[in-house]
Amino acid sequence: MLEIERKFLVRSLAFKALAFNSSRIKQGYLNSDVERTTRIRVRDKEAFITVKGKSSENGMSRFEWEKQIEISEAESLLILCEPGIIDKSRFLVDVDGHTFEVDVFYGENEGLLLAEIELNSENENFTKPNWLGEEVTGNNKYYNSYLSKHPYLHW
Repeated sequence: MLEIERKFLVRSLAFKALAFNSSRIKQGYLNSDVERTTRIRVRDKEAFITVKGKSSENGMSRFEWEKQIEISEAESLLILCEPGIIDKSRFLVDVDGHTFEVDVFYGENEGLLLAEIELNSENENFTKPNWLGEEVTGNNKYYNSYLSKHPYLHW
């Protein structure tokens, strides 16, 4: 249950032509403490509760536990979430055997494009496509829990 990922800004919408799947995501936080977050997410016709621990010093690794729940349960829990629901589309893009999850944000985070890649180890090599921008791994400003309280349009 250890999640290893790296996060990047995205330079252009060129990834959309390469996406093999996309979904709409709405999520909120029951708890957004830096030590642990509890997230409620509705993705298309599925819903999940996720608990994440504090990130490692370099921001690449952290504990993650996730369980699928009923959509009706998620919708009820979203009402209890802290202010600042995240609304975004996620595009899955395969690049040389790795899948990038590219998020296009809406609402108060409109204009923000972020890509994440999950890895098996912190030292794993991967191809960086030309639409990938600056790495922001470990920068709390780009965590969804931060964006829910400090939207991108207000930076």
